Order: sequence, then C-alpha cells, then structure tokens
Amino acid sequence: MKKLVLTLAMIAGLTSCNNDDDSIIDPPVADTKEYTLSEKNDSGVSGTVTFTKNDDGSTTVAFELEGTEDGNMHPAHIHFGNAADGGEIAIPLEAVDGETGTSTTEITELEDGTEITYEELIDFDGYINVHLSADELETIVAQTDIGENALTGESESYDLAEADIAGVSGTATFEERENGETLVTIMLEGTEEGNTHPAHIHAGSVEDAPGAIIITFNPVNGSTGISVTNIAVTDDSEEEEGEAITYEDLIDFDGYINVHESEDNLETLAAQGNIGTNATED
Repeated sequence: MKKLVLTLAMIAGLTSCNNDDDSIIDPPVADTKEYTLSEKNDSGVSGTVTFTKNDDGSTTVAFELEGTEDGNMHPAHIHFGNAADGGEIAIPLEAVDGETGTSTTEITELEDGTEITYEELIDFDGYINVHLSADELETIVAQTDIGENALTGESESYDLAEADIAGVSGTATFEERENGETLVTIMLEGTEEGNTHPAHIHAGSVEDAPGAIIITFNPVNGSTGISVTNIAVTDDSEEEEGEAITYEDLIDFDGYINVHESEDNLETLAAQGNIGTNATED
C-alpha cells in the first residue's frame, strides 16, 4: 500500500511540474522596423526611427535623434515617394523635442483619412524628413527613405576620373532599394560654387565614346559636388518611352558616365568613368 501511495505521489508531482512548465509562455515579440536617419545640411543631427506594430493594429513611430538642442522643436513628416525625387506630405508626425531628441506618434491613417496598417507602412513608397523648425521647413536636418525605398545594403562604386577640367574627379555610387530601383550618388571634388554640372549615363564605354544618352542624372551642385538621383526607368527617346531598369541591370550595364562643364557647354567634360561591365576594363 505504501508503495502505491508513493507511486501516486510521484505521478502527481510530475504532472504538477509539467503543468507548471506548460504555463511558462514567452511573451510575443513585437513587430518592429528600424531606419537610420542621416544628417542633412551639416546639421549634426542623426539617429533612428522605429516603427512598432501595436495590438490594435496601429503603428507607433518613435524617433531617437542625437545632435538636437534644448529649446528647439523639429517638425517631422512621412512623405510620398523617395527623398531624391521629393513628394507631398503623407503623414504628419509629432515634432521631435530638441532637449531629448525624441518623439512618438501613433498612426492609423494617412493625412487624407485613408487607413493604413503597420504592414502597409513598412512597405510604403515613402521617406521621412525632420526639419529645422516650423518656421524653417525648407531646411532639413535629418532624412531617411522608408518602406520599399529603403536600401538593401547592396552597392557598387565607380571612379570618375578628371577629364577636361583640371582638379575635378570623384565617384558614382549605385545603391539598391528594396523595390529594385537604384539610388545613385555622384560625389566630386574640385567643383566650384555657382556652377551646375549636367551628368548622364551613356551607352558603350569611354573608349568608344560618344554613345547615346540612356539616363539623365540630377545635375551636380558645384557648391557641394553632389548629385543624388533615383533611377527606375531609362530616358524617353523620340521613338519610345523609357523602359524599367533595375539595380541589377545597371551594375551589369554596358555604359559610362559623363559629367559636363555646363548645360551650355556639354562638349567640355568635368569628369568621366566607365560603369557596369565596362568598369573592369579600366
């Protein structure tokens, strides 16, 4: 009898332990997506913005910035499109407090009242601007592309060598977006304030130039030496509309880049370099 009682007690104890183990359930991990905000206009402001899915389906957007100053309030917005092309405001966000560098906004809809879920936001065709102040919205202190415009981390950089203008050279960096489009940043040294330099991708190689213009970049600003362009399609021609072109297409493209002295003097080249399949020939 004693053996039976002891056996039953052991079974009860094991059952109790098993029930206790089953009751320990890890809390669900919240769905989140973080983006890095880059400094703009030598502001010294940078940081992160995190999108978090809430239980009720809404999204919390939280900024954590460094370089802001006590007493300042920085308006922030989600815009349609990508930062290179610009776009209208899609969603106003709570202003970032300069003292803490933080702000939090709960989002359920666009500014026009259209409902938007967390899943739609992290796949949104948009970007974020953080501004200097309500009175100086034209000055952006930090910025990032989001959703389908976010960068994958894949990139390729090409040298742009000095051509007809002494002292001008640099690089063109191609970065892949989540949607397959390409962010191209041209950075030159030796350009001068007040000048604007047209730039293009041409068909063929530098050695076989001239080739037809395939893609037109935003002009290089002489003051900064920088041009930033989003590429999704080739230029229109007289015969047909432009065609879609992806990052993978571009880094395998038979082409080269020309940066010109000015719109009125395209014959004079400021810098030049092969790209894609031609880059290995340099």
